[in-house]
Amino acid sequence: MEASSQHYQILIRPVLTEKSTEEHHRLNDYRFEVAGSANKIEICEAVEALFEVKVASVRTMIRTGKPRRRGATAFTTSPRKIAVVRLQEGHKIDLL
Repeated sequence: MEASSQHYQILIRPVLTEKSTEEHHRLNDYRFEVAGSANKIEICEAVEALFEVKVASVRTMIRTGKPRRRGATAFTTSPRKIAVVRLQEGHKIDLL
């Protein structure tokens, strides 16, 4: 499958935290921030096209925005949709 501009709009960026990096090595799971309207099938196709790997499963979650304050002004940060993508055995993505 060839990568298209639609695939780049679905996957916004990889989530590189200490927890997600540990999941790379232990479970072969990768976390990506994705578009809020993207479904699991679109996420699977985008990862397979952009990184040339085979996806075993996709789980999604919506992280709600956090409350913040700047002086007297209170606001909430934007919510984010996170996808946890598990690859099939023998496949790997080099994000670092």
